[in-house]
Amino acid sequence: MTANEDQEMELEALRSIYEGDDCFKELSPVSFQFRIGDLDDSKSFLLEVSWPESYPETAPHISLDAFFNNRIFLETKQYILSKFSEQVEANLGTAMMYTLFEWAKENQETLMENHQPLTSAVTLISNSDVMNNSTSVSKKKEKKEQLTKAQKRKLIGRTDNKGELPRGWNWVDVIK
Repeated sequence: MTANEDQEMELEALRSIYEGDDCFKELSPVSFQFRIGDLDDSKSFLLEVSWPESYPETAPHISLDAFFNNRIFLETKQYILSKFSEQVEANLGTAMMYTLFEWAKENQETLMENHQPLTSAVTLISNSDVMNNSTSVSKKKEKKEQLTKAQKRKLIGRTDNKGELPRGWNWVDVIK
């Protein structure tokens, strides 16, 4: 069999296996995207694979450059790609896409063990900002509560004997 016939057979096999699976996407007859993990999982990643002319005798091009992977650190990406290259070397000369995708699904935890989601770092920063802002806001409120004598007289004139404002004191006349 020629490389093209091997590619066509593997392509048909991939289409039938992953039909209706939203993790698999065929970009062209020689390039694919496969999502490992759920969309909402912080340890999921998108694998882009393309076949060269002489595939499966030569290794496919594997990439993690998709926008979906922008939250993954470079060291983690390099580790994943090195593990994939080991698998490719072991399967060279045979149709390996299904094997690679299934291996990635089974080893997702191992591949992403060093991954720390970037969103948590952003959350920690924003939580500390909120804490700093709340303390500065409470300091401002203390300064605002100091009223002049004229403001106090005006406020006392509006309130009843219990210190409450009468019903409708801030209503707007709409019928003017």
